[in-house]
Amino acid sequence: MALSVPGGGVSFSLTGRVGGKPWKLERGSSSRKYIRGDELRARGEIAVNDDASVLIMNRPLKDSLEKLAYQMYTDTLQTTADPSLPEEMRWLAMYPEVGWDGLAPAFWAQYAVMADKREHASAWLDPALAELLMKWPRQPSGAQVPFILMLLRGKAYLRMQYTPADLPTLEHATRVFTHACETARAGLSTDIVL
Repeated sequence: MALSVPGGGVSFSLTGRVGGKPWKLERGSSSRKYIRGDELRARGEIAVNDDASVLIMNRPLKDSLEKLAYQMYTDTLQTTADPSLPEEMRWLAMYPEVGWDGLAPAFWAQYAVMADKREHASAWLDPALAELLMKWPRQPSGAQVPFILMLLRGKAYLRMQYTPADLPTLEHATRVFTHACETARAGLSTDIVL
């Protein structure tokens, strides 16, 4: 793992490899209206099934985005879709929420999982990843912090509010993201093993 301080609106970035594939996590100014202050954002070039689309979002954020979408679509003055809508908002309309046995009911109460196929979600979200998502250092208030973990176009992404910044949350976010990359590679990899 390597640390750099690039500037230009980014406070720092961490880079590493999972299964030989690169990932990067950085702290910087948020480009999403639902994240106040700084955010942690990560991207892993993990080379998994391009067709797999899975979004894990904490329930308070899902509820908030659904309310906002409803307000926008029912506003009689609004005649076109706002091009600045975050991609996550479009996902709420495109993909159904999925669930399955095997994960704790407390997980399903705190998180929503939307996916193109339930099989893709269950191949990625294993019990160990669900447990990591339930054990943020600042529980229970951490459950209210906007958080998204997603697989899209063969890559893994993380977005979360990181205000106030603290080392335990950074360490845990890194652990969550690298484990998510590992489980995606294990369950959805397109690599051919000879």
